[in-house]
Amino acid sequence: MENFKKITSKDNSLIKLVCALQSSRKARLEHNLFVLEGVRICDDACSCEIRFDKLIISETAFSKYESAVKSFEKNSNECYLLPDSLFKKISDTTSPQGIIALASMPKMNNTINKNGRYIALENLADPSNLGAISRTAEALGVSGIILSSDSCDPYSPKSIRASMGTLFRMPLIIFDDFSKAISESGLKSFACVVDKNAKSITEVSFENGSVVIIGNEANGLTEKTKQTANEQITIKMSGKAESLNAATAAAISIWEMMK
Repeated sequence: MENFKKITSKDNSLIKLVCALQSSRKARLEHNLFVLEGVRICDDACSCEIRFDKLIISETAFSKYESAVKSFEKNSNECYLLPDSLFKKISDTTSPQGIIALASMPKMNNTINKNGRYIALENLADPSNLGAISRTAEALGVSGIILSSDSCDPYSPKSIRASMGTLFRMPLIIFDDFSKAISESGLKSFACVVDKNAKSITEVSFENGSVVIIGNEANGLTEKTKQTANEQITIKMSGKAESLNAATAAAISIWEMMK
């Protein structure tokens, strides 16, 4: 307890900072910090050797999760204790566990393994989809995720929560000029499209050095990306469904690529 500084005012600068980081990608980039909330996510981050700049605990969580709090305290530069009522104001969840950590944004490594197998996401809008895709990608052994810079923030609270910690471990490569980066990557690229004339994904023989590209939930891939891809492929569907959710399409694509 002696290492924890008490905060009781909603006007405290740290309280304002956490609220900004929870809601704004601009704030996360400006401060080079992102938010981790909950015992499981903070524990996963510690396992990945992500050090906490600040640890913020509610009074109830301090005693309820005593063992975890002690572990997180050792991994933190600064520690703070909040009344439960104040903690609820900075939480992004409806039933907060009372544990939040702030950590520095990881340094990006834009190196692509030319013998790897990747999933690429262009202008993906929903952070929950990104988190789900990250879980599938890790589970099936994908080399990494290639992301266009206009996609949702991988370090938003929703992305982190949906990924169940996999975004800490999955190599993440972000490009501004997405189409150009894919075409110059040395990987054979497969654009996943909704087109009955495209080759069925089940007929593709994927090899090392491949990337499957999934587009925006509403609009799919840009024409530029479709035209620069080595091949256009599709997931054949029965019934009246016209398209699949991006996370579902990615899961099927990853399975076919990695089997």
